[in-house]
Amino acid sequence: MYKLYIHPLPVRIWHWLNALSFLLLIFTGLQIRYAGLFDVISFRNAVILHNWVGFFVGANFLLWLGFYLFSDKIKVYQPELNPKKYFPAMFRQVYFYAYGILRGEPNPYRVTVYGKFNPMQAMTYQIVMLLLLPLQFYTGVLLWDVTGFAAQIDMLGGVRVISTVHVLLSIAFVGFLLSHLYLISLGHTTFAHTKAMITGYEDIEGEEPSAAAEAPETR
Repeated sequence: MYKLYIHPLPVRIWHWLNALSFLLLIFTGLQIRYAGLFDVISFRNAVILHNWVGFFVGANFLLWLGFYLFSDKIKVYQPELNPKKYFPAMFRQVYFYAYGILRGEPNPYRVTVYGKFNPMQAMTYQIVMLLLLPLQFYTGVLLWDVTGFAAQIDMLGGVRVISTVHVLLSIAFVGFLLSHLYLISLGHTTFAHTKAMITGYEDIEGEEPSAAAEAPETR
């Protein structure tokens, strides 16, 4: 087993700020949605906190996007584009999570500096970060100022439609968070992946490869 530095400091800071923000958004969202049934803080304070944290997540997302777009680290989010390679690799990963791991089989994916996400993770993160999160932020901004964005809201079907989309996306994010918590417990120890997101170093099983083997592939 060897250590591999795959989580730069800016990514770790972003990750933990995002994690805290997501929890606050879930908490305040429940407070807003179920006012009268779930009263930990006042409805007004819940709305104010939800809005401020939402804008913070939006700004944090832009910092994340800028960091990855203007560095070579963007490659870690790029899945295999060849279907003949991607789908067999993805199905191997599905098999591992659903059955292989229960039999003690090794993970079929080997983490590298430029490939820290397996095929399932790479595609999932692209969908979440580049589609669902921007859409959630957009619907949140519309609900933040229904008067100022009345024309867009009416064009998209009204407040009820926007609110429903916002809630459904919130449910999707909660599901993503729960699956994320499960997957990070599947390291060689329960908290190995959590520790890696603190130190930046991931514990990798097997022998350390050469520098050439760690170089990014051209897809």
